Amino acid sequence: MDTHDAYAPLFDYVVVGAGSAGCVLAARLSEDPSVTVALLEAGPPDASVLLHCPAGLALLAKTGQANWAYDTVPQAGLGGRRGYQPRGKVLGGSSSVNAMIYARGVPSDYAHWAAQGNPGWGWDDLLPLFRRAEHNERGADGLHGTGGPLNVADLRSPNPFARAFIEAGVQAGLPENPDFNGPSQEGVGWYQVTHRNGERCSAAKGYLGPALGRPNLKVITGAHATRLLLESRRATGVEYRRPDGSTARALARREVLLASGAFGSPQLLMLSGVGPGAHLRELGIPLVHDLPGVGESLHDHPDVVQVVDLPGATELFGLSFAGVPRLLRGVGEWRRSRTGPLTTNFAEAGAFLRTRPESAEPDVQLHFVIGKLVDHGRKTVFGHGYSCHVCLLRPASRGRVRLASADPLAAPAIDPAFLAEREDVDAMVRGFKAMRHVLAQPALARFGGRETAASAAVQTDAQIETFLRERVDTIYHPVGSCRMGPGANDVVDASLRVKGIDALRVVDASIMPRIVGGNTNAPTIVIAEKAVEMIRADARAGRSAAAVSLQ
Repeated sequence: MDTHDAYAPLFDYVVVGAGSAGCVLAARLSEDPSVTVALLEAGPPDASVLLHCPAGLALLAKTGQANWAYDTVPQAGLGGRRGYQPRGKVLGGSSSVNAMIYARGVPSDYAHWAAQGNPGWGWDDLLPLFRRAEHNERGADGLHGTGGPLNVADLRSPNPFARAFIEAGVQAGLPENPDFNGPSQEGVGWYQVTHRNGERCSAAKGYLGPALGRPNLKVITGAHATRLLLESRRATGVEYRRPDGSTARALARREVLLASGAFGSPQLLMLSGVGPGAHLRELGIPLVHDLPGVGESLHDHPDVVQVVDLPGATELFGLSFAGVPRLLRGVGEWRRSRTGPLTTNFAEAGAFLRTRPESAEPDVQLHFVIGKLVDHGRKTVFGHGYSCHVCLLRPASRGRVRLASADPLAAPAIDPAFLAEREDVDAMVRGFKAMRHVLAQPALARFGGRETAASAAVQTDAQIETFLRERVDTIYHPVGSCRMGPGANDVVDASLRVKGIDALRVVDASIMPRIVGGNTNAPTIVIAEKAVEMIRADARAGRSAAAVSLQ
C-alpha cells in the first residue's frame, strides 16, 4: 500500500472509500487480471488488534480510533440535541468497527426497492448474491451459501445472560428463531456474526485481504478524497489529500466508483459541483450539474437503549475489582485459542417483533447487550449490568446531508431528522413497552436487576415519549442520501449510474430507496456485488457508465 504517489497514474477503475462496498468492488473487479483498480481510503490500514479482537469494539468506542466521529445538526425531534454519528475511517470502513451482526432484512424490503422503478433489485435477484457473498459455517441451503468471502458464524463463547434474554423473549410470547435470515425473521434468538476463527471478519479481511497481492490492485491509504475530476460531465478521476497535506490524483480510464457511504458520497458529489444548485452556489462551488436529490432522503434506524444495573454479575462486562480477573483471563484465552469472553460482539442476542398485530413484518428490532451501554460506549460506567436497544426498522422521517462549508476536509452537515414524524414516535413508544415486557420475564427478572434512574420513573406513554426525545440516537445505519430510482429527486438509476454524469456510479448504502428491516452491513455488501455484475456487463458490451438525462 503506497501513500506517497508522486504522479497521477491511470487505472481502469478508481474506487473511493474502502468500506464494506469499496472492499467488495476492489476485490471483485481486480479478479480480472486485465483490469487495473485503485482503492482510495482516507483512514489507515486495519492493523490494530482492537479491530480484529471482537471485544475490542468497546475500546474503539472509547478512544474514537478509526472513526470519523461525526455529529448531527441539532435535532428538532430530540429537543435540539446533537446526535452522534460514528463511521469507520480505516480499511474495511464501518465493517471494521461495527458490532458484526449479520442480518439481511426481509424479502419485502427488496420488493419495495424494485417496485420503486428499480428492475433487478428484487429479492429473487439479490438472494443469489447474498449466498455468493457468504460462507456460513452452518452450511449451505436455499437461503445461505458457503465458499464466499464473508465468514458468517455462531458466537464461539456465548454469554449465559444472552441465553436468559432468549428465554425471556419466549416467555413474553415470541417464537424462538434459530435464524433471523431464514424463512421468517420474527422472533427471539442469537445473532450470527461476521467472525472467522474468533476474530472479526470485516469486508477488508474477507474481501480485500486475499486480493492485496494482485499486481493490478493498488490500495492507497491516508487518501482523503477532496473532489471528483470531471471533464465535459464525465468523471475522469479523483483528487485526494495525503496525510502530509500534499495533493495527488488517481485517473480512471473507465469509471469512478464512489463508495464513501451515506455521508461521504453526497459530500464528495457536492464538493465536485454535482448536487442541489442553490446550495452549491451559496457556498461558492462552481455548479457542474444541478442534481437536487443529492443529499436528500437521508434516514436511519432511530434507537434508544434501556440500561439495567446488576451488581456482582461479573459474567457481564463492566468495570469492577471483582471483574478484573475474568477480563485478564479472557485476554489470555483469546490470545491462546481465540475463544472466551473477548469473542463477544456484545449484542449477542436479539429479537424482531411486531408492535401491531396487523403489521405484515416486524417493525422493531431489539439488541441485547451484555454490559451497561451509555452514550454509545463512550462514557465509562462502573459496575455490571445489561442493556437492550429498541430500534425502529422502517422510519417515516427523512432528513438530508448538506455541506457545512466548501472546505473538503470539513465534516458534512448531517440531519437524519430523528422522530420528525409522529408515526415514528408512536411506534418507538410501543417498541419500548414491548422491550420492557421482555426484560420483565422470569428468565431475566430472577437475577434482580434494576433499571437505572434515567428510566425507572418512566411509565406512561407521555413519559416514555419524553424519555425517547431525550435519549434516541442512531444505531449506525444511515442510508438513502443518493437514492436509486427513476424519479427527478433520485440520484442514481437502477445501474447505480449518477444521472447526468458519465462514467460515475455510487455504490454504497446511500443508494437504498428505503432502509431494510435489519442491520445494513450485509445488504451494503450485496449492493456492491450487484454493482460488480453490472460494471462487468457494461465492460463486455464496450461501454462505460452512460449518462442518464433528467426528464
